Amino acid sequence: MTNEFNSPLPMPGIDSCKWLLSDGRFQGDKIWQPYGCMMHTYSTSLVLIFIIPKDTRMCLRYVGFWRESTQMAFVGDSRIRQVYLALISHISGQEEVLPEQKKHADTFYENHDMQVRVDFKWQANPDFKMLEVLQKWKEADNAPRIIVLGSATWAIKISNGSLDSLEEYKNNLSIIANAMSILGANGKRIIWMLQDPVIEEDLDPARKMITNEQIDLYNKGALEVLEKHKHIFVWSSSRLITQGLMASTQAEKSDGLHLSPLALKHDTQILLNLYCNDRMNYHDGTCCSSAEPVTTLQKLTLFTLIAFLALAVILFLVKQYTLLKGTRRHYSILPKTTTNGDLVQGRAELSNFTSTFEHYFPLFFSLGKAGVIMAYCFLCDRTNFFMKDNKAYVGLNFWLPIGYLFVVGIFFTEESKFTRILHRDQTDEWKGWMQLVILVYHVTGASKVIPIYMHIRIIVSAYLFLSGYGHFTYFWLKGDCSFIRFCKVMFRMNFLVVVLCLTMNRPYQFYYFVPLISFWYLVIYVFLVIPPQVFFERVFVTRPWKALFVTTDDDIHEWWFRWKLDRYSIAFGMVYAFAYQMAQRHNFLDDGNHSNLWSRGVALTVTFLSIIGLGGFSTFTLLCQSKPECNEIHSYIVFIPIVAFLLLRNISGVLRTQYSRFFAWFGQISLELFVIQYHIWLAADTYGVLVLLPGFPVANILLTSFLFVCAAHEMHSITNALVPYVVPEDWKYTLRNVLIFILILIPIGIHDGIWHSFQDIHIPILVTHSIPHSQALPRLSSAWDLSQVPSPSPALALP
Repeated sequence: MTNEFNSPLPMPGIDSCKWLLSDGRFQGDKIWQPYGCMMHTYSTSLVLIFIIPKDTRMCLRYVGFWRESTQMAFVGDSRIRQVYLALISHISGQEEVLPEQKKHADTFYENHDMQVRVDFKWQANPDFKMLEVLQKWKEADNAPRIIVLGSATWAIKISNGSLDSLEEYKNNLSIIANAMSILGANGKRIIWMLQDPVIEEDLDPARKMITNEQIDLYNKGALEVLEKHKHIFVWSSSRLITQGLMASTQAEKSDGLHLSPLALKHDTQILLNLYCNDRMNYHDGTCCSSAEPVTTLQKLTLFTLIAFLALAVILFLVKQYTLLKGTRRHYSILPKTTTNGDLVQGRAELSNFTSTFEHYFPLFFSLGKAGVIMAYCFLCDRTNFFMKDNKAYVGLNFWLPIGYLFVVGIFFTEESKFTRILHRDQTDEWKGWMQLVILVYHVTGASKVIPIYMHIRIIVSAYLFLSGYGHFTYFWLKGDCSFIRFCKVMFRMNFLVVVLCLTMNRPYQFYYFVPLISFWYLVIYVFLVIPPQVFFERVFVTRPWKALFVTTDDDIHEWWFRWKLDRYSIAFGMVYAFAYQMAQRHNFLDDGNHSNLWSRGVALTVTFLSIIGLGGFSTFTLLCQSKPECNEIHSYIVFIPIVAFLLLRNISGVLRTQYSRFFAWFGQISLELFVIQYHIWLAADTYGVLVLLPGFPVANILLTSFLFVCAAHEMHSITNALVPYVVPEDWKYTLRNVLIFILILIPIGIHDGIWHSFQDIHIPILVTHSIPHSQALPRLSSAWDLSQVPSPSPALALP
């Protein structure tokens, strides 16, 4: 949908309020998507027989808490009055209707409890009376913070569509615009609302002169006048909303002139996003929201990583110069000036430098590349430079890429050199296709569909199942329980997350999957079996490591929710690994060749039971009524579909020895894909989607996906390249590096106060931002809403 009545669209990196008011499109089930930013839905909740606007009231109460009043004003004709009534109806929680005698008069709504006042000034034409209203506000100390104006239909009606009236309209508006511009320069938000189209066939005969052609002329005239004033915002997205709803088969009947209830609902949400987003901490509301302040730690981390890249470049140039110098010495055409001693010394210097270069260059270059990737992550997700869109689930958008990926995966099927159950190629393939399904699930916002959500839960549990199986099998067969092995595994799993925590200013628990697999690997390595009560009563809430399991609100419920969902998945994997080793030892199965695991009768029976297991679980997900109900049962029965799939995949020798190289490649970088998607594929802490090519959703997803996969692959290579430096084979050097890492964490922990006992209390966290139009009110943390049920925490949108 394009907006022909709009000034050139704003470019990335500037005021997103203009994006909110300028353009947009419908996606999903009539969900309005503003141009380039994410719009939060200020929801209502039903309490007894009253509708309570929870998010809206929280915003207004928060403003009142800081001793500021909320003052808005609407100036215009009956269409502006509709927007006024829709807004105060949303605030009050009940429909507000004006008596017939007050429809053409000034009125106001006031709520002393929330310190809210909303005025409506009836001004059907932009004339001296409208100018008089603005002049009074210009001289008043308590002028409204947001003023919405609009008018044209009365001028068209009275003049019967005369062109002379259009010129008079433009002249009057140019005079009024000067007063509006002065108010805007004083910190007020001045918005001129363009006229929405009408349904000409539904108009009353007395309004037949109000045609869309006339409305377009008046809108163009208003734009010609107002585009010269930088402090006046032109609200043109409202007409696109009405236009889109009129084109819909679900369009609501009206008198042809006034706005439909659905259009008014969207307009109300736009105004609330305009006013509240920069004061609240809603992750899915980036319109009119300033970026987070950059901490000293973030700056230091980025500077250090980029410095390593500069060192690598310098080292490379020095090597080239040294090689060139050594070559000139060796091949000098003037042997009289060069002695044998000089040659020997030059070769020794070159050899020493080459040895030093070969040792340190990969370290510096790998950290430098990590710095470039972190800078890209920071630019995408911690600034407003790139645009962001809300997620909107559409069934076709989910199933089409799933089908395409599986067709491509099957196309790249080839024979493996392994024949064992769950051999390396097969587990990489399994992780690969599971990760791709999760990525599609995240970017399409499919979590609202319970059957899809529950099948994704199986995938996450299957990853933990494979982790338990793999670690147990390694310990069983290799017997390697060394400190070096432990450090290598923990480094590979946590390097990317630790760097992201430092760069993106997010807690460790934000990347919940890595804490989960790291914790369970620690359990496997050290304890194997420990009662869960000990962890939650003694370990997880004990400082200083409590910081690893809480969200930004110092809340452990997110960790409890994630742990509870998959608390047996690792154990299931370990039990399966033990049963598999025993079955091999006692010749219960033979997977050392390309034949089937069992005889025909046993194989058919197991296949039938596996199909029943998969079908039974899918039936359960369809019958399940709610996510809490499904989650409560999930951890006890998740082994059924996992083992069923595993058996179906391995009973046949043909299937067992075939794998998809396409899926296996993604499986090798699955951890990096899972973690780094938070910042350079998704956006706004996973609530939105990154936009690099606005207006071209398919091209945008292809571009962001390509950059995202490249970054994940590079981070995988970087992590592997750093392992020998961070975890050397000599345990003394490894212990030294561990102690250095702890010493680095201590000042960070002291700065963040992770040892302070007072933080054990669940308190709101307020962050001060630079907010010109709101006098730098602190932004509200999600912890402020004490009525919210914190299970799971709203800090994360992933499953």
